[in-house]
Amino acid sequence: MATRRSRPDERRKSSRRPTRAEILAAAGRTVPDVIAADLKVLFCGINPGLYTAAIGHHFGRPGNRFWPALYRAGFTPRLFDPSEERELLKLGYGITNIVPVATATAGELTLEQLQSGARTLTSKVRRYRPRYLGIVGIDAYRKAFSRSKATAGLQPEIIGRTKLWLLPNPSGLNAHYRPSDFADAFGALREAAEHGAD
Repeated sequence: MATRRSRPDERRKSSRRPTRAEILAAAGRTVPDVIAADLKVLFCGINPGLYTAAIGHHFGRPGNRFWPALYRAGFTPRLFDPSEERELLKLGYGITNIVPVATATAGELTLEQLQSGARTLTSKVRRYRPRYLGIVGIDAYRKAFSRSKATAGLQPEIIGRTKLWLLPNPSGLNAHYRPSDFADAFGALREAAEHGAD
């Protein structure tokens, strides 16, 4: 019997949705990293949103385009639900954040929090040595790493042996990018991570 391929809009459903009170109570919480040594790509968000912190899984808010972008770019064989995030490790990918604590929006983060987070992230990257650090959020990277002119794609800086790659923020609030734009941006990183020369 033939197996049916998942369509891009299909995903396994995670557990129940959190209540409004549970979402509001998630301020300041953290979400554990999905990380291991020597990954092909360690994806790095800005910080968890309240919905993400409430469910305890990265890029968890409905409408966030991270998981569809991974699927459309070929990082995953099907569309993963946020609750399946640890399946990424088997494929050579992981997730962390610049700032670990949850806020309602990334705009609430101070410059000091972003720069402190960048120092912690740098230490983490030196410890785990991913091939690429895929930072999801260009403006946050500019502030955190004091690189005001940085644009999407491969960066001239490296951390140890890790190459830095900037990706657009997949939040539903980022209306400048269409699904095909995310697929292209994420796809370029996947091509480099899977087939590029080290």
